[in-house]
Amino acid sequence: MAARVTIPIDNDHARAICDEIGERLRIWLKRDMPTRLPPRFQQLIEQLAATDHDVAPSIVPSLDDISDSVAPTPAS
Repeated sequence: MAARVTIPIDNDHARAICDEIGERLRIWLKRDMPTRLPPRFQQLIEQLAATDHDVAPSIVPSLDDISDSVAPTPAS
């Protein structure tokens, strides 16, 4: 069994890799599949496109949330 090597990458690089794979797949599909896609494949592509535009909620509080939760200290 081959050893699996994991390389930690940040979100920006992961997004760039996914975008590049998607672009190459799009070019390949246009070149090699000039006709309509099979219905199931088309459905999966549309589902992927829909989830690609979803924005995940941030788990990091905004500055407004932080400042609202911190009570000001009285000046002496």
